[in-house]
Amino acid sequence: MPLLTFPNHHQMALSIRATALVFEDPKSNALLQRIQLVAPSDANILIVGETGTGKELIARHVHQLSHRRDGPFIAVNCGALTDSLVESELFGHEKGSFTGAVNSKEGWFEAANGGTLFLDEIGDLPLATQVKLLRVLQEREVVRVGSRRPIPINVRLVAATNVHLEQAVAAARFREDLYFRLSVAVLQLPALRNRPGDILPLASHFLNIYGNKLGSPAVRLSPNTETALLAHPWPGNIRELENVIHHAVLVCQDNLIQPGHLHLSRMESRPGPAKTVSREEALEDALIALFDEDCPDLYAKLEHAIMRTAYKYCQNNQLQTARLLGISRNIVRARLIHYGELNPKTQTPEPKAAISPRMAYPVGLTQSPVRAEPVEA
Repeated sequence: MPLLTFPNHHQMALSIRATALVFEDPKSNALLQRIQLVAPSDANILIVGETGTGKELIARHVHQLSHRRDGPFIAVNCGALTDSLVESELFGHEKGSFTGAVNSKEGWFEAANGGTLFLDEIGDLPLATQVKLLRVLQEREVVRVGSRRPIPINVRLVAATNVHLEQAVAAARFREDLYFRLSVAVLQLPALRNRPGDILPLASHFLNIYGNKLGSPAVRLSPNTETALLAHPWPGNIRELENVIHHAVLVCQDNLIQPGHLHLSRMESRPGPAKTVSREEALEDALIALFDEDCPDLYAKLEHAIMRTAYKYCQNNQLQTARLLGISRNIVRARLIHYGELNPKTQTPEPKAAISPRMAYPVGLTQSPVRAEPVEA
């Protein structure tokens, strides 16, 4: 049975992660073959899978199959890093660069030099850090916080996420260029319910571990228990299976685990609802991304985009554009001329087309809605 475990899984705190992974099911076996193809290269890898499916185990296996196997393997949970310290943790800092920086310190990229850096929950990184991470991947060097001296690095990056990064890109919460840089090779780790051939081999593995730990090496599963395990949807994946077997070994009698000994979750196996992103948040994230790019003449470009879009939205009606933006018509006309959207020598009449209800009540407008006045005969 192809089996992956943490090297020190016997000493690990129980159930803090998926501690084992097998490749008996055809889907997981196909994944193993793909791992064997991409692991020997230095390509960045993105591992996608639900929580508890064993993403770190996959990352470690990639490291062991690569020419970097004798180098360090550093695992970092991005979701556990605070926004104020994430850059210091990843890229290091110099003494006195911020309050509390009493000594210089190397970051995780430097610590992983010559080996593999595994960034779990990569989607939790702040946008500002994403920009710097992209630069590190492009330039192959890091600059510590408080320093201007670049430090060359030789690190292979393996990232993991339990969310759809494509949706995060669409919501302006994850940089598209970083996404493409990370996903040179993508490893899709199926949920346990989608690879039922792995359930009983994993159960047997955990049964052996906890049976020996608790002095019950002969404990076994009844046929009805095996049926119950195969029928369960496993919303918590391998982590949940490990907990269930551990509990069953504790409470079973006569070394036989019956269905009643299984403490199965009643949660539904479906992804949680997508986080709702307000328009203000999306706009703020987009602005931060532009700030990070150090775009020249940014204010003028933003004003031009606002004027051009508002003017088009109002069907080239200057008065309506002024009301929509809450400024005077003279200002609108001057800015449109300045940005080349309006010819100052052309005196074109304002269009008198009927105004739709959407146009008559612009969002956030405090003035009275526009009304069509009756035309006298």
